[in-house]
Amino acid sequence: MARLSIIIPALNEAATLGRTLRRVQALQPPAWEVLLVDGGSHDQTVQIACEAGIPVLRSEAAGRALQMNLGARQATGDLLCFLHADTLIPHDLVSVAERTFADGAIAGAGFISLMGDGTATRWGISALNLLKTYLAPLLFRPHLFVRGLRLLFGDQVMLCRRSDFWGCGGFDAALPILEDGDLCLRLVRRGRIVLINRVVESSDRRVQRWGPGRAALIYLAIGVLWGLGVPPSRLKRFYADVR
Repeated sequence: MARLSIIIPALNEAATLGRTLRRVQALQPPAWEVLLVDGGSHDQTVQIACEAGIPVLRSEAAGRALQMNLGARQATGDLLCFLHADTLIPHDLVSVAERTFADGAIAGAGFISLMGDGTATRWGISALNLLKTYLAPLLFRPHLFVRGLRLLFGDQVMLCRRSDFWGCGGFDAALPILEDGDLCLRLVRRGRIVLINRVVESSDRRVQRWGPGRAALIYLAIGVLWGLGVPPSRLKRFYADVR
């Protein structure tokens, strides 16, 4: 059985973290280890993790890439799973990951993300996010698309080998957003990136805040502008944190 380390970056995630951790702790078979990396929460995030028996690492600053790199440095598993604190994973995640990475030609993987609030699914936004996995690399990096590039984002629960993660330098801690897409561009040099035909459930809190139409436009604009080479530091202003 592969040793899978789950790394959860968090900042003020008390509203959703408990539900996520209950799903993590129900995995069969269980993960090798689960690490929460806190970016300076001032709500009950750390308390919830501690009460669940989850080790908490304290990041020197908030920043998803910075926090996930810290977790990856402390992780001891052969496989790394980067899980957002508001995302629910399938009960057999560990077995799915092991089967996926039994293929040595695969360097990265993620799931189909369905956005919702636990009672209803945002099918339009979910379809848009699925489309960009294939369409963005096909349009903007066609030479890498044919080599196996698929564009994954954090709500798709990113998986990779620890050796490949550090072999391509880990996440770029200087990036305020799109650190996941940037990692895909480097991971594909080490093997194909695949979309696993299984579903994870992600919070639609941004869609609730922005509204479906505006959310679709923002997601689409960020993807296109990033594909055209606009730096993530400039795109961050369109993608404010929502808790």
